[in-house]
Amino acid sequence: MAYPSSFTLEANNWKSISLAESLFLLSLISMFLPVKIYPVLFIISSFFFYRETPNFSFQKWAVALAVFSTYALLSFLVTSSSHPLALTYLTKLFINFIFLYFGVNWLGARNNESLILKLDAVLFGVLVLSLIQLLIYHQAYNFNLILGSGSSGQASSLYKPTLFYWGLEDKNMFGARIALMGFVFICLPILLRSRLSFWRICFVFLLGFLSLSRTPIIALLIGVFFLVWISVEKKWKIILLIVVLIALPVVLEKVIRVDSLTSSNDGMGIRLVYWKAFFTHFSAISPLGNGFLSAPEFLESNAEFYRGEPHIHNTFLSTYLEMGLIGLFSYLAFLSWFAKECLQKMTNTPFWIALFLPILSIMMILYSGYDNDVVMYLALIFLVGTFQKVDFKNIQLKL
Repeated sequence: MAYPSSFTLEANNWKSISLAESLFLLSLISMFLPVKIYPVLFIISSFFFYRETPNFSFQKWAVALAVFSTYALLSFLVTSSSHPLALTYLTKLFINFIFLYFGVNWLGARNNESLILKLDAVLFGVLVLSLIQLLIYHQAYNFNLILGSGSSGQASSLYKPTLFYWGLEDKNMFGARIALMGFVFICLPILLRSRLSFWRICFVFLLGFLSLSRTPIIALLIGVFFLVWISVEKKWKIILLIVVLIALPVVLEKVIRVDSLTSSNDGMGIRLVYWKAFFTHFSAISPLGNGFLSAPEFLESNAEFYRGEPHIHNTFLSTYLEMGLIGLFSYLAFLSWFAKECLQKMTNTPFWIALFLPILSIMMILYSGYDNDVVMYLALIFLVGTFQKVDFKNIQLKL
């Protein structure tokens, strides 16, 4: 009796793809396109998620998200933000949260094995195209920064708008996207084959390094270290610590660029200035918030210098600055209840910790909180984390 080959099974898997599955994967791909079509795809996808979901529940995290969104709208209407992009950001907030709500309910009501197999192939394609984009940037720079850059400003000069075709034009945002999508790509073999793939880890770290952004490296180091730590025996934990200690000086100097962290032309130096302004002038922030997208005005008035960013480079500080206690507590409630919902759906506590670590670490140094990266990553980890229980005692590290 002849058995179908893996190629035949893969082909059949793609033949059986549903419209909602197609739209979910296309929504992921659209985030990397230079033409911003993702909002349209998010809305269309949400409609078909709704059609394919037999029963909807309004979970606690969704209630908290509704409170946060409503307060953002009221803040926008009351303060009449003068920022030219305020309405655009508010629209993005609602579209992204609608996608998350309908997407998670759709994922939670179906068998996702076929979708996860397709996701693995799509993420590989997305990351390969990211590699090509980064190599194009480096080639135009005569590969002078292929071994790293000496400063954040020099790293940003690598990203020439005329060469942009994939991902994002911003170094840190592109790096963060690579880290989040790359971490999901690293986690998939754990579910599909009970193994940690060494080549995937190296591949994603290579992308993070080539992006010249510290954001992906920090997020990946935290997430991957935890994954390996809970997957290996005690003797390997000792070896892992030794390797980390040996590599730490190189990582701090070449990757984290610790010697320039407080420089005014360094990305982290800029963050420190903004955070200092937040805490130094905390009394200037209303408990109800200074208004939706009011961070630029606050920083321009109170920071030692301001580089034009729309937020303060910390999700939680930005949320309090713009929407006060109501915005901050509703957003924290959303994250907490979403994590609880994930845990109730599948008691994979160590795996859930690993999945949440990268996004939380990036939120501390980037993101406004309602970015498409955030909601897509939350949808992806819900898909991955609820697929099946993971026994880390049986995970093997393979090439």
